[in-house]
Formats: sequence, C-alpha cells, structure tokens
Amino acid sequence: MTTRSCPCGLPEAYDQCCGRFHAGAAAAPTAEALMRSRYSAFVKGDVAYLLRTWHPRTRPARLDLDPGMRWTGLEILEATDGSAFHSKGTVTFRASFRGGSLHERSRFERVDGAWVYVDGEFLD
Repeated sequence: MTTRSCPCGLPEAYDQCCGRFHAGAAAAPTAEALMRSRYSAFVKGDVAYLLRTWHPRTRPARLDLDPGMRWTGLEILEATDGSAFHSKGTVTFRASFRGGSLHERSRFERVDGAWVYVDGEFLD
C-alpha cells in the first residue's frame, strides 16, 4: 500500500475509494465494498461510519477503538452473493495488524437499500 492508495488494498486513492463512502458522498454498492470501507474506517478511526454501517439489530450502543491498534493490510478471501442483485451476502477476509491477524466471515444485509454489517464469525 502506498501512502496515497486506499487502506482497503485497492489501488485507488482513498478519496476516490473508501473515502467517498466515509464522507457520505456515496453508498457501498456491494457487501465486499462495504467490508473494504469498514476496514478502512478501522484504519482511520472513523467510529461514526462503523456505527452507521452496522445493522440496527446488532449495532452496539457505542464503539471504543484501541488507539494503539495498527492495521497493516486486508485480504479478501471469498465473497458470496452481496451484489446489487442480492439482499444478503458474506465476505471472508483476513485483516492483518501489527502482531497478528484476524480471520473472519462477515455477514451483510441490505437495510432500506443500503448494505450493512450484521455480524461475523471468527475463523482459525
């Protein structure tokens, strides 16, 4: 990842990639795009975006991020459904951080037409 590329791992600049979702200028069109934008929000410390894109049924009342956490990369391993033609989808990913990684299969659903994170299952 270069300093100008998006933290989600795609080659676009942050403002043209996940930044536009964070700013509210656009909504993530797929479950995978939402997953990538949520990872970028963790990297950037954007708690408001994380809560806004969490399903109302499972969203916590508050979210406290660890200021010492340093995310270092995202690898999408599999995406099932989650396109414009679906109402549900899953994304399996590995998110690396200084000192380890997180392997998860996340579930997403559409609420009022927008993709939201429901919950995840830790793997490994």
